[in-house]
Amino acid sequence: MSSWTSQIKDYTFLVTGSAGFIGYHLSRALLAAGAQVVGLDNFNDYYSPALKRDRDRQLRDFPGFTSIEGDLVDLAGLESLFAAHQPQKICNLAAQAGVRYSLVNPFSYQKANLEGFLNLLEVAKRSGVERFVYASSSSIYGGLTELPFSEEQRVDTPISLYAATKRANELMAHSYTHLFGLPTVGLRYFTVYGPWGRPDMALWLFTAAMLQGKPIKVFNYGRMQRDFSYIDDIIQGTMAALMVPDLAPYEIINLGNHRSEELTQVIALLEQELGVGAQKEMLPIQPGDVPATFADIRRAQEKLGFQPTTPIATGIPRFIQWYKEYHGLTPASAT
Repeated sequence: MSSWTSQIKDYTFLVTGSAGFIGYHLSRALLAAGAQVVGLDNFNDYYSPALKRDRDRQLRDFPGFTSIEGDLVDLAGLESLFAAHQPQKICNLAAQAGVRYSLVNPFSYQKANLEGFLNLLEVAKRSGVERFVYASSSSIYGGLTELPFSEEQRVDTPISLYAATKRANELMAHSYTHLFGLPTVGLRYFTVYGPWGRPDMALWLFTAAMLQGKPIKVFNYGRMQRDFSYIDDIIQGTMAALMVPDLAPYEIINLGNHRSEELTQVIALLEQELGVGAQKEMLPIQPGDVPATFADIRRAQEKLGFQPTTPIATGIPRFIQWYKEYHGLTPASAT
């Protein structure tokens, strides 16, 4: 047990995007450790609002959870939330996600990822928040070819609007740390997966299609490589980012599995677990996509004590088990 674990119960956390994939798991872990958690989500329809409602319903079982339906672009609403609940620490996981969606819906990224982020920084500054942790993304390394991706590399060449907004978040946070002393930590997440995951990501899309006997779209002709990071490992790193003492006022830290997996290997594992062969529709790489990701995690190891322990051979079966149970395809386990 980490030295800071016992202190979690002393805090009120604001988790934005609490009905999202990472936000749900983080909220649950903080609540299980005895914290008060204020969850803010707008339950938008980028993917199934019903899935988000189901996550939120699970969190409402904890007495320490307060669920608020609202939007980061509503500055007055944020100010009311802070006045009522006075969170000491923030983890901002609310964002418009997805590279491909940003090609056709650019203004949703401007609203959530830029205007909303600025609103939250401003209210956090005024409220004297102890630490502001936020989700950045491995996509900001787009345009770079030297692997593994390190925080030391220059990231001035985003190849999607989504990536550009995430890099902008890091720069906005830097200015608020510099000008106002707001302690900020940007976490560059690498392809997070696991139970309660996102329906717009490859693992869910592949699983759904294969179970229905439909073809799966395999981009870059199967030569994609991703640093698949299991949700439990990512939550440990995120909680550490919220809690460990002695971080610098401004931090940028990779959180990944420190392994790059071929998409073909992921498909093979799915075939094995589902007991069906995949019908593969081989396609070129999509605009804005990065051919390979691979996280250098030395900074996370040193500063956060981060050590991922879940290989895809363990994590993917766990996701499949959850997927089947959630969709009523198998009897629920006793756990």
